[in-house]
Amino acid sequence: MLIKWVLAALHLLAFGFALAAVLARGRALRRLRTDDPRSFRDVFVVDNIWGVSAGILLITGAFRAFGGLEKGSFYYLHQPLFHLKMTAFVAILALELVPMFALIGWRIAFKKNQPIDTSRSRRFARISHMEAALMVIIVIAATGMARGILIS
Repeated sequence: MLIKWVLAALHLLAFGFALAAVLARGRALRRLRTDDPRSFRDVFVVDNIWGVSAGILLITGAFRAFGGLEKGSFYYLHQPLFHLKMTAFVAILALELVPMFALIGWRIAFKKNQPIDTSRSRRFARISHMEAALMVIIVIAATGMARGILIS
């Protein structure tokens, strides 16, 4: 019983941190100035928080759905709202691929004191905000699932 509670609490806290971090990353990317190293650090810090919280969401969510701790995998796999959640999750992953690899490259260049091509920073900011919207959809679907709502 305690492990269910801890995993649920971690999962919910990770959602809060992830949503705040991805929105902050979008804001930091919009404010990015190539002549200000602090603005790069701001992007990197919130991107790290976003990445860690996304990892926690993935791990705790997998344990909760398929670890025999909650309603069971049969319930989740036959729940349309779970499919909506997973579709939004996959969309977030797909959207995140380009910014993730670009920001890894930025970090490497930043550490080596090399110039960084920030021409896509506004695009990455828009992607961050799309990911935040998808996270809201995930939360809405999750609350429906928690209440046993079935849509068809």
